[in-house]
Amino acid sequence: MEKDQKRQISVARAEELKGRITDFLEAKKRIAKGMEKEEELKSRKKQILEMFHADEADWNDYHWQLKNRITDAKKLGEIIHLSEREKQQIENVEKKFRWAISPYYLSLVDPDDRFDPVRLLSIPTEKELENTCMDLDPMNEEFTNPAGCITRRYPDRLIINVTNECAMYCRHCQRRRNIGEKDVVRSNALIQESIDYIRANEEIRDVLITGGDALCLSDEQLEWMIKQLKEIPHVDYIRLGTRVMVTMPQRITEKLCTMLKKYHPIYINTQFNHPMEITRESKAACERLADSGIVLGNQAVLLNGVNNDKFIMRVLNHELLKCRVRPYYIFHAKHIQGTTHFNTSIEDGIEIMEYLRGYTSGLAIPTFIVNAPGGQGKTPVFPNYIVSRGPGYIMLRTWEGKVIKYEDHETKDIRELL
Repeated sequence: MEKDQKRQISVARAEELKGRITDFLEAKKRIAKGMEKEEELKSRKKQILEMFHADEADWNDYHWQLKNRITDAKKLGEIIHLSEREKQQIENVEKKFRWAISPYYLSLVDPDDRFDPVRLLSIPTEKELENTCMDLDPMNEEFTNPAGCITRRYPDRLIINVTNECAMYCRHCQRRRNIGEKDVVRSNALIQESIDYIRANEEIRDVLITGGDALCLSDEQLEWMIKQLKEIPHVDYIRLGTRVMVTMPQRITEKLCTMLKKYHPIYINTQFNHPMEITRESKAACERLADSGIVLGNQAVLLNGVNNDKFIMRVLNHELLKCRVRPYYIFHAKHIQGTTHFNTSIEDGIEIMEYLRGYTSGLAIPTFIVNAPGGQGKTPVFPNYIVSRGPGYIMLRTWEGKVIKYEDHETKDIRELL
């Protein structure tokens, strides 16, 4: 084949591929992104600071952010537009389920749009009181607690639940049964019992410190735990579960990063659910951690009205990679009392995964996970790329939907081949 013919075929193929991305290029123009709303966010921030008679130094102090979480519907109504009925609904919900939102995260909420995804994630609605599901512990964590404040579901790893405190109480929270009416850090005695259990069980190589939000603890409390865990020979690494980069990025201080750097390898998984949550402040927090050698992963939750859209999830994953956060999981939302309005079909997740594979780089493709009921563990769910198989072959479906025959031979012992 002549060189010119090869080039013509290549150009035709490139045009075909270009045609496969035009829908996304158009859709992403309509998707709200925090990085492109800087002026709006500054305006809301100014309004919130005026309400609290505070200044820039206060805003950048995470202690101030925690202390001044908004927990009152009337005060909330000074920043976002709430009807009297909506205020009443919030007050009705708070009798059963606690809510709180940091001043920073409130600045991300569109004050005029009741279907704004950030608002849906953070502001209570009357749907939380519909009794379509009575289960508050779908993962059966109460039955996977062999010692202290541990949750253990797998052979070589476990969770230490160290606090119920968060900078913002997500309305889809899987542990809302633990939130209670006040912030409670687990006692040193209970945490020590958890660490002693890990020390006595040499198969445990991976420990996740979470809550609540692990980074709502002080640097000193965190280091007390991490130092002990790192001294256990069979613990390979430590993970922290936190959403503060999303809800209160001021928590990621140089002091915290300097402390964590002493105990590598440290991994942090967070939860960005929508591109609007990625702002210059949250990006800077992620970069401080990444510059400190900490590997960052994102565990999004598939939520109705927030991100159950193939274009939104693709934009989210692209924006995460710009922050040096690897899309790790997309979780199918659990069926939990007060959160079922967020539930989607599993088909929504499969459609998103189908649309990511081939249409974007592998770095931007997380694993879609359905948690098996009763705490039976994470189950990956994939689109089906195997059409059929037979002796010596397998029929595969490509990302473009083409069905191809692929030769497949039995593996022979290498000692017989050499």
